[in-house]
Amino acid sequence: MKGLILSGGAGTRLRPITHTSAKQLVPIANKPILFYGIEAMARAGIREIGIVVGHTESEIREAVGDGSTWDVEVTYLPQEAPLGLAHAVLIARDFLGDEPFVMYLGDNMLEQDLGQFVDGFTGGIASGPSARILLKKVPNPRMFGVAEMDASGAISRLVEKPDEPLSDLALVGVYLFGSKIHEAVRSITPSERGELEITDAIQWLIDRGDVVDHHELHGWWIDTGKKDPLLECNQLVLESLSTSITGSIEGSSTIDGEVVIGAGSRIVDSHLRGPLVVGEDTVVEGSELGPFASIGDRCEVRGSCIRHSVLLDGVRVSNLTDLTRSLIGREAVVEGPSSTTVKLMVGDHSVVSL
Repeated sequence: MKGLILSGGAGTRLRPITHTSAKQLVPIANKPILFYGIEAMARAGIREIGIVVGHTESEIREAVGDGSTWDVEVTYLPQEAPLGLAHAVLIARDFLGDEPFVMYLGDNMLEQDLGQFVDGFTGGIASGPSARILLKKVPNPRMFGVAEMDASGAISRLVEKPDEPLSDLALVGVYLFGSKIHEAVRSITPSERGELEITDAIQWLIDRGDVVDHHELHGWWIDTGKKDPLLECNQLVLESLSTSITGSIEGSSTIDGEVVIGAGSRIVDSHLRGPLVVGEDTVVEGSELGPFASIGDRCEVRGSCIRHSVLLDGVRVSNLTDLTRSLIGREAVVEGPSSTTVKLMVGDHSVVSL
């Protein structure tokens, strides 16, 4: 089985962060989102992974390399424009061949292990299903592709963002396909938004009588394409941390809960409330961090309180009484004095004076 990770989207919902970097490389608990998908595939035994890339190809190539970090082999598949998930399958045809494969959206995160869903899937061989989709009950199905079921519990129809949903089962951004999907993506036409929709391709399989089975997720699933879901995902991942301190804890500093402090970092006269992670070569002085804060490498935090936030590498924050629910881009500067609660989304290399 091969893997296909989609990393070609423009990330418009995470601007201004994505004006200068790939959305799939925004960190969750100080690790790029894309890396979690690669790790999930590697744990499931997938060793050949194609990554569909767009205008941020060079940045993704630099971060991922040849895949040897995860003991996988990575092939990069350029996509001239984000023309739909089915279009990504179309351009990956030569890489995929006729093998079954997992398609994984590079900005999605799952709690459950991918191997649970991959096991036993043959892609239509020996009367098995031609496709397998993952579903999750959601409170707002109008925002997603939705699966409708017949009386037997089989999938009868997929509807993209229905006005009047007949189901609360949303399609998760992980799909398993056999070789018949290649005929399907060649047979459909672009939707009203000008894209080749993977839901249309799966519906094509259903309509011609192919078996499309499903697994329902019981753990969490998050599309990290917006700030608030990204911060929620950061919180969920941080909750699994175990304390690891390789930096120095100095002066009157105190620590409560699980924290990770990277090499070369200094925590001086500060209070850390886990779970939280601090990267390498970062200085925290006279401050309070956490809970649920991720502070990148080479940051400076002085005289500030930061919680429920993600700071990318090289950020400097000073004299803020309460920075919360914030996403701060690389090398940005946010400075007070400010005695009120501040919520920000700041692009790379920005300067904000409050």
